[in-house]
Amino acid sequence: MELRRARPTDSPAIRDVARRSLGASYSLDPQAITNAIEEWYDEDRLATKLDDPDRVVLVADRAGQVVAFAESVVAAANTATLLWLHVDPVHRGEGVATALFDATREELERLAVVNLRGRVLAENTAGNEFYAERDFHQIGTDTVEIDGQSYVENIYAESEQWGREAVETDDGRTVYVDHDNHERGSKSTFHVVFTEPEGDTPYGYFCSSCNALALTMDSMGRIECETCGNVRKPVRWDAAYL
Repeated sequence: MELRRARPTDSPAIRDVARRSLGASYSLDPQAITNAIEEWYDEDRLATKLDDPDRVVLVADRAGQVVAFAESVVAAANTATLLWLHVDPVHRGEGVATALFDATREELERLAVVNLRGRVLAENTAGNEFYAERDFHQIGTDTVEIDGQSYVENIYAESEQWGREAVETDDGRTVYVDHDNHERGSKSTFHVVFTEPEGDTPYGYFCSSCNALALTMDSMGRIECETCGNVRKPVRWDAAYL
């Protein structure tokens, strides 16, 4: 089995693997799956991702057939997020996911990434167990939009190195900036802000460029600071951002 960077010509195979994997792992409407995959992985969008230096898309190629793929994004100077790891159901249980995960980590290490996070839909029992078996810890939740509906994603990290810092809002409320949970912006990083010191209720985002609070993320993952113009480009691709 060859583990390699995805190529533009892999687009049909990637869409097929994603369709079969989502269909086997989630109770989603088949048409919703098809619509989402066409949005995320059509030829033009995949080509854009492959040209992005902050994206790592690897495939597992078995005798010329793509049987799995993993998509990651470098979100901060030394942190990356594994967004999707899809294995064709026919090839599950063969160690493909582990091999692809390890290859992804090696590729990210070459990009100076030392902190890896993972996202998996909350209802995907096997996917959540995959991270737990590798001693990842759930550090929060987020949502992803699939064909117009929002689904909860669990966010995993290997460790909590800095924890949360209490800050005060303009109206006197205390919220908590998570220094381990951050995203790369055009000027500086955005940190996720929570309402409790240990809970997972999100408050918004903290722009480390100008120390502004109460930022929001749209359904495609785009954040923009209205104070200084710091922008985090969308993680989930949408035609409006191309």
